[in-house]
Amino acid sequence: MRAIVCREFGPPEKLVLEERPDPTPGPGQLVIEARAATVTFPDALMIEDKYQFKAPLPFVPGGEAAGIVSALGPGVEGFALGERVIGNTLLVGGFAEQVLVQAAATRKLPAALGYAEATGIGYAYGTGLYGLRYRGHLQPGETLLVLGAAGNVGLAAVELGKLMGARVIAAASSAEKLSVCRDRGADEGIDYSREDLKARAKELTGGKGVDVVYDCIGGDYAEAALRSIAWEGRLLVIGFTAGIPKLPLNLTLLKGCQVVGVFYGAMVQRDPALRKKIDLELDELAAAGRLHPYVSGRYALADAPKALRALLDRKVTGKVVVEPNR
Repeated sequence: MRAIVCREFGPPEKLVLEERPDPTPGPGQLVIEARAATVTFPDALMIEDKYQFKAPLPFVPGGEAAGIVSALGPGVEGFALGERVIGNTLLVGGFAEQVLVQAAATRKLPAALGYAEATGIGYAYGTGLYGLRYRGHLQPGETLLVLGAAGNVGLAAVELGKLMGARVIAAASSAEKLSVCRDRGADEGIDYSREDLKARAKELTGGKGVDVVYDCIGGDYAEAALRSIAWEGRLLVIGFTAGIPKLPLNLTLLKGCQVVGVFYGAMVQRDPALRKKIDLELDELAAAGRLHPYVSGRYALADAPKALRALLDRKVTGKVVVEPNR
């Protein structure tokens, strides 16, 4: 099989396309003939050795793949050859024509979603549901501010926030990106490339401030968002594409607010029951046609470095995928 391999840490341009042996599933494992693998910011961090999870060299990047079951290991039940599935690789192995996964980390694809749309559901929508419901306790009628709203994780939060009955304010870096956010249900938009994030958020809430901030980017935007938060608001820490912020913690006292970490990847390891509950709810929403993942780019396997470069250069709206067997 062909696979994208990281042989030395560095930028995406250092990745290489190689022929590797087809994987053989062991007990409790299966192999997916990959049709799509989502491209995520953790993938970009891992190949540069900047992520909290370290993979020994050489390794195949890619955290999740959707496709058809091509081989079953001993003891695997509930799956059949040729069945459409999506599997979580725990951040290693997805950018390949054949992907080895644990059966316990694999589920059947909702019929309403294609391969490209389905892959990354756990990464984006899983993080969103876990963050908004179980960490941020978002309530109907509350106001949700999403930073980095036009990205894959941000757009999922926009959609889920609306499904949960919130008024959603999307914050992104261009009018074009905000247009995509509005298409996914955002009620209001803030272009933080030209508008004052704090002032505009306050204006849009009549001076009250926002109840929940879903912060996908960090950097200087995090403090501005914290300053825009309402009494007893919750700032959900999702990611740091703009850098790791330093926050004035006196604001948490003055506003009676919380800064809450949301690490979905760690939760799925520590709380399998909650992970299963979230997976089932997302599958139900997808089957009912209530989730609308936005795929803005599809790359051949050999072009995976270009997909990662586009992500790092912030040229991606929604998500992009690698299609290994096209």
